Amino acid sequence: MTHDSQPAAEPDPVPYVPADAESEALDQGEAPPAGSGGGLFRSSAIMAAGTFASRITGVVRTMVLVAALGTQALGDTFNTANTIPNIIYETLLGGVLTAAHVPLLVRARQRSAKYGEEFEQRLFTLLLGTLALFTAAAMALAPLLIRMYAGGFPPAQRDLATVFLLFFLPQIFFYGFSAVAGASLNAQGRFAAPMWCPVLNNVVVCAVGLTFIFVAGGPVDPDTITGGEVTLIAVGTTVGVVLQALGLIPSLYRMGFRWRPRVDFRPGELRSMGTMAGWTLVFVAAQQLGLFVYTNIANSAGARGVEEGIRYGVGLTPWVNAYQFFQLPFAIAAVSVITALFPRMSRSAAEGRLDRVADDLSSGLRLSLIIIIPSALLLFGLSAEICVVFFAHGATGIADALVIADVLRVFAVALIPYAALQLLQRGFYAITDTRTPALVGIFTTVVSIALALAGYRLLPTDRIVMGIAFAQGVAWTLGCAVMAVLLHRRLGTLHGRAIAAPIVKAVLAGLPALVLTLVIHAFIVRRFGQGLVPALTGLATGGLLGGALFLLLARLLRIDEITALGRTVAARLPGRRP
Repeated sequence: MTHDSQPAAEPDPVPYVPADAESEALDQGEAPPAGSGGGLFRSSAIMAAGTFASRITGVVRTMVLVAALGTQALGDTFNTANTIPNIIYETLLGGVLTAAHVPLLVRARQRSAKYGEEFEQRLFTLLLGTLALFTAAAMALAPLLIRMYAGGFPPAQRDLATVFLLFFLPQIFFYGFSAVAGASLNAQGRFAAPMWCPVLNNVVVCAVGLTFIFVAGGPVDPDTITGGEVTLIAVGTTVGVVLQALGLIPSLYRMGFRWRPRVDFRPGELRSMGTMAGWTLVFVAAQQLGLFVYTNIANSAGARGVEEGIRYGVGLTPWVNAYQFFQLPFAIAAVSVITALFPRMSRSAAEGRLDRVADDLSSGLRLSLIIIIPSALLLFGLSAEICVVFFAHGATGIADALVIADVLRVFAVALIPYAALQLLQRGFYAITDTRTPALVGIFTTVVSIALALAGYRLLPTDRIVMGIAFAQGVAWTLGCAVMAVLLHRRLGTLHGRAIAAPIVKAVLAGLPALVLTLVIHAFIVRRFGQGLVPALTGLATGGLLGGALFLLLARLLRIDEITALGRTVAARLPGRRP
């Protein structure tokens, strides 16, 4: 059974947007409205700029936190507490917003402008009220949550994690506000603010982390950290999330949105939301169950490492940091494409134009994967250099950084199916089918949990977190394959040949670049050893030469998407016009 709810009235046709209106939107830092004649390349490039700034500052933020807290007991304590609000938010509401919010708003506005505005007010009220209730309930259950996710921590470490968590749980409300406001902006074709506001968060946390390093004066652990230092890092982290949310308010006002609490839901509205949300809750619950298991396995590995006398971090923190770095190329290349396409695909689906949905999805897959493929190969080849350069500072040594590199290398192999899976999921959400992704997600989560548990039993302690990454990669690959087959059946086509041709060319162009980076890595390590200067040399040399070789081969192989992307970037440079 699928859920293909339609608006009660025949939707108005998508208005024609003249070229000058499109140019005005671009000049204001926004993508062309969904359904306009604006190209996907330009929409994605605009958002990619904001995403790039956000992710680069996010990398700096991660560097600072790793330098301040390390990758052992204190880092694991902080990351466990800081992960729980994300898990609660995603489980209870985040996935629902991802799947349902934009399609529902698009369909409501197609019915009529007045109805769309009223529906948005009601939806905003419902979601913010729900977020407030969830946040209050989570704060009351903070000690229980820590026992669930970190039951193996020693008492002092567990108490510290509980204190951190009480400071972090208000983030649930502000994560939700950011998602609700961002979805409203995206549904109107306004993408800039949601992409740029995370920069505020990252800058604040960087400042707080640097202050912590200065105040602490050296490495600290759960037994030696002071109350003032706990308050500094905990309050600063949450203030960053608050500013990220509040930074969207000016864009909402410019859009003309004024929130007026409304609960006068019309017959069928709650049912339509529940229909889409129900299966999404199942899907997200399965994902978060997996995250719950991974977190406990990683924390147990960290505790076991301490017992075995391992003097570098092998628990949650290496896995978390590797995953964040793994997300960087995906966020820059694919998130921007997904954000631009999702409202457009939802609009086409509401009009019954599944052919347009397939066309947009095919374009999105080609554009994303053309960037993702060389990124994955370079991440694999340069993982050691990347992690030593970015993480081997302060409380984190080279041995700690190399554990992160090992996990990152495993994640890099899975980057391609992961990115494709996210786009395929949005294809189902655009046609208001949340059941299929949920069922596929349950299957892949079961596989992933089984593999992660097997890794915990069979792998050496310092390889357990690599086993978690491997389990996730297998699950993403299976999910991608199954989703592609099922979505092809629903849409009639995914233009597989059109997708496959540039992907094969990108792989052919990327493999020699990978070999080159591996040769450079082996030469530098053998000649100069593992250290910050050799790693920086290897990263600069391997990155530049590997990237240049890929671009040269891509040109020789005539990968059109690379050429078009280059023209788009050149057109956006100062002094150039699109």
